[in-house]
Amino acid sequence: MSRSLTLAIALFAAVAPACSGAATLAPDPIHIGPPRYHLEIRGRTITLHRGETILLTLAEDAFSAGVVETLDDAASYDPWAIEQRGDEEAGVTFRAARDFRVEASGPDFAAIALDFGDGVRARVDVGDAADGAFTFDVRPEPSPEGAPVVALLRVRARTSNDPAEGFYGLGEWQDTVDHRGKLRAMQMEADLEIESANNEAHVPVPFLLGTKGWAMFVASRRVGAFDVARKDPGVVEATFAVSPPAERRDAEALRVWLFGADAPIDLMKACYRVSGSVRLPPPWALGPWIWRDENETQAEVEVDVATLRRLDLATSAIWIDRPYASAVNTFDFDPAKFPDPEGMIAKVRAAGLRLALWSTPYLESAAQPMRADADARRLFPPQSGIPLNKWSSPIDFTNPEAFAFWRDLASRYTRMGIDGFKLDYGEDVVPSIGLVRSVWRFADGSDERTMHHGYSGLYHRAYAEALPEERFLLCRAAHWGEQSNGCVIWPGDMDATFTRHRERFVTRDGSEVLGVGGLPATVVMGLTLGVSGFPFFGADTGGYRHSPPDEELFIRWTQQTALSTVMQVGDSSSQPPWVFTPENGRSDATVDVYRTYARLHLRLFPYEWTFAQQIPIDGKPIQRPLGLVYPEMGLHPSDVYMFGDDLLVAPVLDRGARVRELVPPAGTWFEWWDGAQHVADGKSRVAIDAPLEKLPLLMREGAIVPLLRPSIDTLTETDDPAIESYARDPGVLWARVAPGRPRRFALWDETAIERAPDGALVATAGAVFTRGFVLELIATPEPRDVVRDDPAGGPKTTLERRADLAALEAAPDGWAWSPDRRGTLWIKLASSGRVVAR
Repeated sequence: MSRSLTLAIALFAAVAPACSGAATLAPDPIHIGPPRYHLEIRGRTITLHRGETILLTLAEDAFSAGVVETLDDAASYDPWAIEQRGDEEAGVTFRAARDFRVEASGPDFAAIALDFGDGVRARVDVGDAADGAFTFDVRPEPSPEGAPVVALLRVRARTSNDPAEGFYGLGEWQDTVDHRGKLRAMQMEADLEIESANNEAHVPVPFLLGTKGWAMFVASRRVGAFDVARKDPGVVEATFAVSPPAERRDAEALRVWLFGADAPIDLMKACYRVSGSVRLPPPWALGPWIWRDENETQAEVEVDVATLRRLDLATSAIWIDRPYASAVNTFDFDPAKFPDPEGMIAKVRAAGLRLALWSTPYLESAAQPMRADADARRLFPPQSGIPLNKWSSPIDFTNPEAFAFWRDLASRYTRMGIDGFKLDYGEDVVPSIGLVRSVWRFADGSDERTMHHGYSGLYHRAYAEALPEERFLLCRAAHWGEQSNGCVIWPGDMDATFTRHRERFVTRDGSEVLGVGGLPATVVMGLTLGVSGFPFFGADTGGYRHSPPDEELFIRWTQQTALSTVMQVGDSSSQPPWVFTPENGRSDATVDVYRTYARLHLRLFPYEWTFAQQIPIDGKPIQRPLGLVYPEMGLHPSDVYMFGDDLLVAPVLDRGARVRELVPPAGTWFEWWDGAQHVADGKSRVAIDAPLEKLPLLMREGAIVPLLRPSIDTLTETDDPAIESYARDPGVLWARVAPGRPRRFALWDETAIERAPDGALVATAGAVFTRGFVLELIATPEPRDVVRDDPAGGPKTTLERRADLAALEAAPDGWAWSPDRRGTLWIKLASSGRVVAR
């Protein structure tokens, strides 16, 4: 065959499908990406594969355009509101693509043309982003005159349709960790039924993952909503506004990421890939923290500091809530109430505590001369919507002059020695009221359509830049992309109750409210945030609304926050743990229980910090929903979770409960407090005794949990020798070890503890923990002796048995045994070594 004839045939083959109206110009099927994780385009269907397994399907109706005849600049095109009101009232018609045409493709890309009819068209650029990630850039074409305009885009994906599949992520939610059957807004919305009058979407994240091993991230800063198997149990759909300003007809592009992974927990790396890597808080920021809602005077702060040390309450930091300044926000201390702030800060530091302050992005009229200066320099938004605070419009941080003005004001505090900020409010920029825009305009030309997402990040960054490298920010609201600010999230004003989200209850004054939720809701919030890219969370221990909590609620909440990433203790009644009133019902016994769990939280620092250091590497949160870690169980409880790899936490969330039932994953588990053993099949319920003073906490078989010494007081530095400080002296590393198979736990500093196949225990010092070890083996029979090997190959040494644990702690090395916890063996080593109990 001649070369010219071959070329002619090839050209005819390329154009013939277009002439005949065929669905594709490219070979069928098309494969994008390597065999392990790849996309396959076959006809009008795109499938996401893990090997031969289909994880997700984008069928004929995968891409829809929400079109309007004429753009209305007053309309918000809020997908959540449209779902509530209906397409007709919103004036929106959703159209699936009538024609789907692959115009070009290769091993790592495809270009697809979509035709929705009446001149409405879009292009989808599909790309292999490597490591199981694929991008879909959906770009509506400018609409010709007289044609409908694209206001929204919707992506529908068909799942496995397995009712046991769970759906996780989507930011901070209060009702359930599994979003199946839910419509989730990606912005604050009004909800006048509930006491807070909003949907509590303080940290929405457009990242959804399924437990079959797929995830979707919609990288949009516009209003959006996810319908999670609500309309159809086998379909999830994401809808986002893309409407241009009324004077234009070219809608925005929408980028959608799809990911595949072997295990659903591994998909967290995908979230950070889009949103940016998380910045870890400093170690002392993990707490425990103590605070009052109102600090009356400097003397009260100093008495609180002295009291918590006198009562031996493990604490690393405190913060001062308002009012402490002359006004909101004068960035000073009211001289009548705080006459010597530098002296106060010095006393706080001497007690081994860091100090933070409450703040907001507003200037009340009494905040002079700052308010007059800001007004004169036009540092507020040029146009404000409805402010959700009682002080002022928020500072316009898009204005570089305003940003610098505020950062420099915050620096007044940091120069005095303030270590961080609790950043409240800053949620005024609500993008819509139903179907109507709540119009805001900012100095950089942006408006509420994107600044409802962007404002919080700029607000937080102004404070972050005023702080040193080791910064602490406790934030009420945040959005994806803010992980780099190092935000710890707290859930805002939750109820001081055992109630669930949207559960009715009667308050102390006799009124009935539909509540935002109490302790059970905050457990859910911490778990949903962790699998949405915000792994550090601290709820107000005891709640906030309708405070104070009574004794039972305070104890149960204390137990749960001790096994959370950040423990912070305070409520709206300004009653710290040692304040006893008829309302809170506390006593010295209550403080004793609090002391136990505050110290447990602090002692768990080496365990928690090791997993924290891994988050930028593997993305796995520290608090992990059980159904995400063990998808094979097909269960998605909102009240049981893993803390790291080896601790199973089942907090008591019901008033009066003294037994906790749960379904543990298959395997053998040991109770933390008494070593009781439970053999689980992953299906049957197990009952655990839970008297008021006991948190149901289980260790996995073979678990090794590193701990700080039992006397530790703080993670913060101090020169006071009476205060046990990790920062001054990490001390001897303790580790609780459960019976079981060989395991190795390597800490972030390369300290390691290992149970060898022959049963020996091997402890190796690292960069931080250099002063020896105490290995605590639970559920262990009394040994005849304990022998230490010579690492140089010399003769073995029999360690001396000590009378009890106290005698062992005072000795350089040795061992002791007690029948507690079904038999506890303690082995102390002065340095790295290998020991065998015989």
